[in-house]
Amino acid sequence: MIKDPFERLGLDREVLTVSQLNGRARVLLEDVFRSVWVEGEISNLARPASGHLYFTLKDSGAQVRCALFRQNATRVRQALRDGLAVRVRGRVSLFEGRGDYQLILDTVEAAGDGALRLAFEALKEKLDGEGLFSAERKRPLPPHPQRIGIVTSPTGAVIRDIISVFGRRAPQVELNLIPTPVQGREAIMQIVRALQLADRQGFDALILARGGGSLEDLWCFNEEAVARAVAACVTPIVSAVGHETDVSISDFVADVRAPTPSAAAELLAPDSSGLQQRVESLHRRLLMRMRNRLAHDRLRVESQSRRLRHPGDRLRQQAQRLDDLDMRLRRAFALGMNQRQQRLGRLDMRLTAQHPGRALKLLEQRLNSLAERLPKAMRDVLKDRRQRFQAQVQTLQLVSPLATLARGYSILLDEHGHAVRSAAQTHNGQRLTARLNEGELKVRVEDNHQTPVTLSLLD
Repeated sequence: MIKDPFERLGLDREVLTVSQLNGRARVLLEDVFRSVWVEGEISNLARPASGHLYFTLKDSGAQVRCALFRQNATRVRQALRDGLAVRVRGRVSLFEGRGDYQLILDTVEAAGDGALRLAFEALKEKLDGEGLFSAERKRPLPPHPQRIGIVTSPTGAVIRDIISVFGRRAPQVELNLIPTPVQGREAIMQIVRALQLADRQGFDALILARGGGSLEDLWCFNEEAVARAVAACVTPIVSAVGHETDVSISDFVADVRAPTPSAAAELLAPDSSGLQQRVESLHRRLLMRMRNRLAHDRLRVESQSRRLRHPGDRLRQQAQRLDDLDMRLRRAFALGMNQRQQRLGRLDMRLTAQHPGRALKLLEQRLNSLAERLPKAMRDVLKDRRQRFQAQVQTLQLVSPLATLARGYSILLDEHGHAVRSAAQTHNGQRLTARLNEGELKVRVEDNHQTPVTLSLLD
């Protein structure tokens, strides 16, 4: 059994699990903030497949997470989107799975409607402070009115409903219509003038009536000028603006508020039978007692229900956790896919860099470069060899005996073709060949000055 959430931890230092701590915090928040209105701007709107809506409500200084479950989301007429200013109602709770503080919403409406409600509450507080709502200044309705003024539009179902009720219940009552527009900015002063005119005609009672509509449609009955005109009327006045659930400032200022125009007619239509009046009085007392008893029992039931955790709460917690896990799984899957795509891209780049075609292309480029360089290198080598050859030819010509012969010298060769370098290599009478620059001569050694010369006279 869950302990009282306001109960302090025991003196023995009770140690809680995280689940117990979050559970107690949730019960505490839901008990203190059972229904609050908050206005802000929607951001991070998420629509999982479950049909629930999750978003962040923020203003210029703070933010709070919100959950709008499917059964309540279907009743929201406004198309929700990021950046939309809204006014929401719900209870403060805690998502135990993550320990997140959040609002569990049951109503979402546009901020424009919320602004009108704020203005409504501001004017209500102002007039209440002035005593315009006090019970002491309210006048009782006449039990048997004879003349009744009706301040409403001359067209529409309202005036027909009122006439029908009086025709059925009290046809003898004189009804007088004081026509006026009942919607729009221009209707405000016309309603004021109609009330002032009706108050001067000495009616037993007045009915200020209008059919149902939106808050904007009924807004002229929430204007201060109309409220003060109602308060200034000397004639008892019944306010019957809108449907039963609609409440206007005029209802608080008037002597009696009727839930509908037909109900206002019934309040003022006298019954022909005193017994019927007694029955109606007893009926009203019974209803009042029943409402009081029901309200008392409702408080008891609500008190008991706060102590019990409805299975729907756990199901919504689990649904929210499932949605959270689903969104986390989708984000993780997308992240994993992105990482794998990046890794695949890097591997593809590496494979492209190591492809044989690229190496072959580089080798082909190198081969073409070498093929272009080879003829030039051959020409350079041949040119260098030719220059070296010419230099060697020139050097050879400088030391060649032919060059010496060209200067007028000759070379003596013996019969074996060996050059004769000294006279000692010859003998007298030896035949030698004298090689000239151009041609040869056959000569004979007459005297080598090495041996005595004996020449035959016959030779």
